[in-house]
Amino acid sequence: MNLESFIRDIPDWPKPGIVFKDITPLLKDAGALAMAVELMANPFRGKRIDCVAGAESRGFIFGTAIAQSLSAGFIPIRKPKKLPHETHSIEYGLEYGTDTLEIHTDAVSSGQTVLMVDDLLATGGTMSACCDLIEKLGGNIVGVAVLIELAELAGRKKFKPYGQIHAVIQG
Repeated sequence: MNLESFIRDIPDWPKPGIVFKDITPLLKDAGALAMAVELMANPFRGKRIDCVAGAESRGFIFGTAIAQSLSAGFIPIRKPKKLPHETHSIEYGLEYGTDTLEIHTDAVSSGQTVLMVDDLLATGGTMSACCDLIEKLGGNIVGVAVLIELAELAGRKKFKPYGQIHAVIQG
C-alpha cells in the first residue's frame, strides 16, 4: 500500500507559500491508518518505552494508537488553557508565526522513557517545544516518530541527541 497516495497537498494553507499535508484521506481509510500506525511503531518495538507524547491535535491521533501498540501510556501536549491541572508552558516559533504548548506538571516522572510522535516534521519547531517540555519534567526522550518528514527543511538535525528519528514518508 502506498501511503503517500492517501496524503493530499493543500497549497497556500494556512498562508501563502505553505503547502499543507492533509492526512484526513489517510485517517478515513482503515487499512492506511492501520499501516501508518504500525510503520511508525515498529522501529520502537522491544525498546522500553514508558510513554508516548504527542502534541495537539494530530499528534494525539497517532500518539495514542502508537502508545496502545507499544503497551505504553500517552502524554497529551496541548494548546493553552486546555489542561485542567497545573501546567508548564512553552512558546515557540513556527514557519508561519508563534504558538504555545502546555503539559501537566505531573505528566512525566523523572527518568521515564518517552517516544515523541507527530504527523509531520518540518522545521522541528513544534517537536522541539514538546521535547523541551518533556525534559523539563525529567523525561528521557528515546526517539522521534513521524508519519511525514519534509527533509528539505532539515528539522531532523535538532533531534540527533534523542536517539532514533523515524519517518515513514519523506516528502
